[in-house]
Amino acid sequence: MRIYAWNVNGLRSCHRKEAFVPFVEAHRPDVLCLQEVRALPEQVPADARNPKGMHGEWHPAEKKGYSGVTTFSAAPPDAAVRGLDEERFDREGRVLRTDHGPVSVVNAYFPHGQRDHARLPFKTDFYRAMLAYGDRLRRAGRRVVLCGDWNTAHHDIDIKNHKSNRKTSGFTAPERALVDEFEAAGWVDVWRVRNPEAEVYTWWSSRKGVRERNVGWRIDYFLVDGETAKRVVDASIHTDVMGSDHCPIGLELDV
Repeated sequence: MRIYAWNVNGLRSCHRKEAFVPFVEAHRPDVLCLQEVRALPEQVPADARNPKGMHGEWHPAEKKGYSGVTTFSAAPPDAAVRGLDEERFDREGRVLRTDHGPVSVVNAYFPHGQRDHARLPFKTDFYRAMLAYGDRLRRAGRRVVLCGDWNTAHHDIDIKNHKSNRKTSGFTAPERALVDEFEAAGWVDVWRVRNPEAEVYTWWSSRKGVRERNVGWRIDYFLVDGETAKRVVDASIHTDVMGSDHCPIGLELDV
């Protein structure tokens, strides 16, 4: 089972840059989770709305042009559940769960804390709601994949300039501790476990030359429950794929 996650920073923009359709054609995902779609289905060109005839589930934000997650799959999912059943999160179109046999894939766009940290309480509440949600699925016997843009670089190795960013939103101690809570509860960052010393990133700022010089942050993750971690065949980061300020990440499971 090949699962990919990608913050496309606007699906229409990614499509215009001729990045989205070629990626789908090259990698042939079983499940493809997009974050920050920023469009309704009817606003997206047909070859991106139904890439290669894939089935699409959408959870847009109420605010036009903002946030939104979409999950494409090669076959229709057994179930699709939008949101966390909490209005303040769900109106922003941040969570979409799809069930594929025994596997539940939770596509999530975690909030940003904002430069002035004004949204840190909201982000904290969202993280903990997501942890509770994942744990409920796990207790129900599901194999659970939590994926997407977490908007937090967890460890020093996950950000190029870690010393100068200690007070920057996305790398403050309280935010990093939120990811600690997932790991303490038994969730596994599969790419980092398989690549403990690699300085590879998934997001780069818009400043000229930073991506070329590999000055980035790793903020896009797959976290899976302990039993599912035993079924991981491969975990990947596709830094060569353009079209967004993020690059796609991949996970292959033996199901």
